[in-house]
Amino acid sequence: MAHFQSAIFIIFPREKNFAFFAAEGQNFAIVETPNTSIVPKKFLVPFIMLVSCFALWGLLNNMTDNLVPAFKNIFSIPQEKSALVQVAFYGAYAVLAIFASILIEEFSYKKGVLIGLGVYILGALMYIPACIAQSFDIYFVAIFVVAGGCSLLETTCNPYVLSLGAQETAVRRLNFAQAFNPVGSIAGILLAQQFILSNLNPATADERAVMPAEQLKEIVHHELFWVCAPYVGLCGIAFLIWLFFLFLKEDRKASLEAGAPVAGTQGGGMRVFVALIFSVVPLTVLYFLFPEMNKIVWVLCGTLGPIVYVCLVPSYREMLVALLKKPRYWCGVIAQFFYVGVQIAAWTYLNVYCCKELGVTPAEAASYYLISLVLFIACRWVATYFMKMFNPAAMMALFAVAAIACCAGVMYLPSTVLFTIGGLDFSWNVICLIAMSGCMSLMFPTIYGIALGGLDEKIVKLGAAGLIMAILGGALITPWMASVLGDTESVWVSLLPGFDNTWDSNWGTSSAAVRASFIVPAICFSVVLAYSLIFRKKKA
Repeated sequence: MAHFQSAIFIIFPREKNFAFFAAEGQNFAIVETPNTSIVPKKFLVPFIMLVSCFALWGLLNNMTDNLVPAFKNIFSIPQEKSALVQVAFYGAYAVLAIFASILIEEFSYKKGVLIGLGVYILGALMYIPACIAQSFDIYFVAIFVVAGGCSLLETTCNPYVLSLGAQETAVRRLNFAQAFNPVGSIAGILLAQQFILSNLNPATADERAVMPAEQLKEIVHHELFWVCAPYVGLCGIAFLIWLFFLFLKEDRKASLEAGAPVAGTQGGGMRVFVALIFSVVPLTVLYFLFPEMNKIVWVLCGTLGPIVYVCLVPSYREMLVALLKKPRYWCGVIAQFFYVGVQIAAWTYLNVYCCKELGVTPAEAASYYLISLVLFIACRWVATYFMKMFNPAAMMALFAVAAIACCAGVMYLPSTVLFTIGGLDFSWNVICLIAMSGCMSLMFPTIYGIALGGLDEKIVKLGAAGLIMAILGGALITPWMASVLGDTESVWVSLLPGFDNTWDSNWGTSSAAVRASFIVPAICFSVVLAYSLIFRKKKA
């Protein structure tokens, strides 16, 4: 039960009045904790440094979303190819999920943080040669490496925070740390707006096509420099955090009492090394032997390596078989796949939708993204509060229905401006687009909690890794939505006969196509709704 509770702590990080949202069998319950010190003084400085990691990966997640429309303009590529940014980023999470769980099982949390930060710094520095070569392919690899570092950090920092003090205050401690994740997310949007999007040259795709080669090269170099600047600049902060943990002396006794792994207490690094081989070698070999391979297929092949490793190790194989016998779990993995996919895809093309329908610039469109994220955070707090009164699955079903209705509004409501606030125009369809983020707020943690509900603690860690692998949805659903958005002849466009279907070469879409692309989120939300209804009862 201890492992399952640790997972649930991460799920509902913002409940302030109650300590944690635990699970007893299949029944949910709120449990209060004593009013003790959240972070003991001896752990205060390490805790602060860990909090900075929470903000770092939140920042990187949301800043990277804006690279999709940016690269579309910079490299003058189709929507489907620019969507490969998300294939690289969220594909890395899926490929490295199992490796990350084994890493912290065998080594200490300290080493997990050091390796995660080191991988991020390596990936960010790869942005420099990508900028010099003006190569989208090098950026693809760099983004994959950066995301790999984020995956390792997320897997390590959550349980690390839980271990820094008494178990009675573990959830309140994690609540506080998690509160800095959305702060990082908002900072990521602002950095993208001020550094990346505001420095995009206004020249359209048609204008770039007829420019002299030297002039175009100079423009692209300027734009890519500002893409690199925030990522490389953050390396300085990441390196300072890395130095701190390098010289940090761990309290072995306190860590063991908290259940944390400590270097030298586990079985060594052989399992970590073998897991790394299965995770990285197949990807590397395929990338260099078949450079023209479809990148989505490449990522899918990469996820097979860790799965094969799990099947070869008897203890892991038994866990996998046990998980597959639980419909509540494996259906939850499917639902999580579609939810993560819709969140990433909808936020990725929110920028394009606002630019096309309202005629705003990419930098101005980032303001709508910021509003959506603030609404998402606010609704997460509200939903978590009401979960002590209502069935979480029933609440998720209600939110899924509302999200599907928002998709219909995005597709069919007009772009006529209703009012203007702070220089930003708002229409019914854009209001629905923003409201969709509020509807998504409780889905990830609720699916996570329902799927892991009642699992034996022996299989919870592997089960949690499977749910993290479901983040692959962000890598696959985004290109699917891009394919609809970039095709004025698709069957989905025929659902919007009254809207303009004239091709816009600058945005690589039409008004009808960009609206029709939101049929993909509607389908994804339908899967979440089905899961909510099937497993809405507290007892399976």
